[in-house]
Amino acid sequence: MRRGATVYFSSAIALVLALLLALHQALEHNAFAPFYIFDPDHVQATCLTSVQQNGNNTQALVAGVVDTLAADEKLRPYLNLRDEWILNNAGGAMGAVRIVHASLTEYMIVFGTALGTNGHTGRLTADDYFHILQGTQLAFSAGSYEAEVYPAGSVHYLPRGQAQQMSMPGLCFAIGYARGWIPGLFPLGYADGVFSTVDYVSLWDMTKITFREVVGNLLKGKI
Repeated sequence: MRRGATVYFSSAIALVLALLLALHQALEHNAFAPFYIFDPDHVQATCLTSVQQNGNNTQALVAGVVDTLAADEKLRPYLNLRDEWILNNAGGAMGAVRIVHASLTEYMIVFGTALGTNGHTGRLTADDYFHILQGTQLAFSAGSYEAEVYPAGSVHYLPRGQAQQMSMPGLCFAIGYARGWIPGLFPLGYADGVFSTVDYVSLWDMTKITFREVVGNLLKGKI
């Protein structure tokens, strides 16, 4: 009986993983492209404009991007305009995060720190665009002998499936936009909190806001 239950449980897990893999493969081939609401080039242009207009005023830099996106009637219904900040540890890097959009195929966050940090980017299941608003981000790939340098106004693009070491040497804030299989990013976002910092308050806040936004967008037809 026990063996039968084990076999049943293992089969159920295998089925779930197979379904998730199938959905992931569909995303890889852009089957969900019609559900993308953000254009990477437009996001980059919006971030660059904010950098040019707001200089070193970090709060104004962030507001400039979010307010401009919210002015678009097609985007506004899917944006979280609450000024909700959460401490976040992921891949060894620590900072504060504000979730601007979360759905099954896209997310947009503000991420930053006034102190500096470094860590692992994660090997993501989504294409990641990291738009630097304030400060500088450095990135390093295995086999390279030099760092990639991303100053304010630039974008660090990391294709899905690739990984790097990242560093923010000092004060740095950015808009992070990812498109692809977003649930595949959750283990990276939760592992440090569960097994290292044990900061269940921040984990709960992250879970609550992410769940609220994903479900809310699903109810609006946004996958």
